[in-house]
Amino acid sequence: MAYSSSRSCGQCSHERRSGFMKWLCTFLKGPKPGEPNRRRPRVTAGEEEDTLWQQPIRPKNDPPRNDNEELDRAIAQSLAEDVKPPKERNHKADNNDEDLARAIHDSLNMNPYTPYNPYAPSQAQPRGHRVCGACKLEIGHGHYLSCMGIYWHPQCFRCSSCKHPIRETEFTLLGTEPYHKLCYKELHHPKCDVCLQFIPTNRSGLIEYRAHPFWGQKYCPLHEQDRTPRCCSCEKMEPRNTKYMSLGDGRSLCMECLGSAVMDTGECQPLYHSIRDYYEGMNMKLDQQIPMLLVERQALNEAMEGESKGPHHMPETRGLCLSEEQTVSSILRRPRIGGNRLLDMRTQPQKLTRRCEVTAILVLYGLPRLLTGSILAHELMHGWLRLKGFRNLNAEVEEGICQVMSYLWLESEILPSSSRHAQPSSSYASSSSSSYPPTSSKKGGISHTEKKLGEFFMHQIANDTSTAYGDGFRTAYAAVNKYGLRQTLNHIRLTGGFPV
Repeated sequence: MAYSSSRSCGQCSHERRSGFMKWLCTFLKGPKPGEPNRRRPRVTAGEEEDTLWQQPIRPKNDPPRNDNEELDRAIAQSLAEDVKPPKERNHKADNNDEDLARAIHDSLNMNPYTPYNPYAPSQAQPRGHRVCGACKLEIGHGHYLSCMGIYWHPQCFRCSSCKHPIRETEFTLLGTEPYHKLCYKELHHPKCDVCLQFIPTNRSGLIEYRAHPFWGQKYCPLHEQDRTPRCCSCEKMEPRNTKYMSLGDGRSLCMECLGSAVMDTGECQPLYHSIRDYYEGMNMKLDQQIPMLLVERQALNEAMEGESKGPHHMPETRGLCLSEEQTVSSILRRPRIGGNRLLDMRTQPQKLTRRCEVTAILVLYGLPRLLTGSILAHELMHGWLRLKGFRNLNAEVEEGICQVMSYLWLESEILPSSSRHAQPSSSYASSSSSSYPPTSSKKGGISHTEKKLGEFFMHQIANDTSTAYGDGFRTAYAAVNKYGLRQTLNHIRLTGGFPV
């Protein structure tokens, strides 16, 4: 009886141990696939330095709910084992030790999983995942610098311009590239092309400057009032490190324009004859020999005052088609260049007598060849209109068609023949003459600098804001493109206006 009682007690103890071991195996293995995970390891501040979030703090008096649930579940499984038949319990008890060992081994080698945290903004990432914006290597444990989501090793935080370390508390970040403030200003802050200094800010803290519409020359607004010389041809302002040529009559000329400047009447004659040939090639031959003189500014202004006809003049007169008899001083010999001044200017008075509707054509001296030629083409058109009997034209019509001839001549000088044939303005060729005008009056073509000057002079004509010269040109140019030059001139003769 005693033996039986002891065996019964041992069997009961073995069964209880078997149930507990099964619960322990289940607890160590974790949830089955598809079963919700009820384990919540606590991760608090200070336990792992490289973690980006903390588990919410639970009140001290609140027992861990999940632990109670696991304990109740284990007790229930243990009680369920007690009520099973002895054979089934013995059959399963043999493998309990092996299951326990396997569960412990699986628990120790189990892959880490992401703890559940409803307040975590993103998955925890160690510091080693940060990449240096300069060397592109990972940033491990230790010091680092960060700005706008970009990280650097301290030794990699260098100016992208001078390559020296940035130790100042203030710096400039352009994209992902850091700069010293002075280095960034040197690279990106606009400088004045005249005084060569940084353009200052205005009262509102904004950078304010002026810029030439064609050349793009930037300059401080104050240079428009401080008498900084401006080239009388290309309109560029004189930089502080350059000296313009003074023409002695209040005008200055830059070195680029001086290179092709026409200085005396004899030097201008070949250009004048080439433009007359240009007119003849367009079936607009000038039957009369019209004298041409290169004159000083004062002589041109005096001749303009003595001219009773032709009230259509620009604010800065550069050419004049005379109809009255006058005595004009023309430049006889090219002056010498001494330093930044012209020396030994020789002039000769010349009496102009009227033999036809046009007495002479006067052009201001000292201008580049292409600008001088465009003025001659304009004034020759005035002469052609008068010689052909065009009377009482209003300013917009007469100046407009003269500007068209100036523009077309410039176009023939600077554009290749193939490009000019593709232009709409070439429609005058079919209606004027079978022979196309000469491509360029200068032997050997023109330089890149002279070509850019020609493009600027065309830009000036096309964008003139005055009514007679600007609006008149645009209306006349549209008519010539649509109807051709010959039909446009015939319409002007009959109606005094442009065809629509």
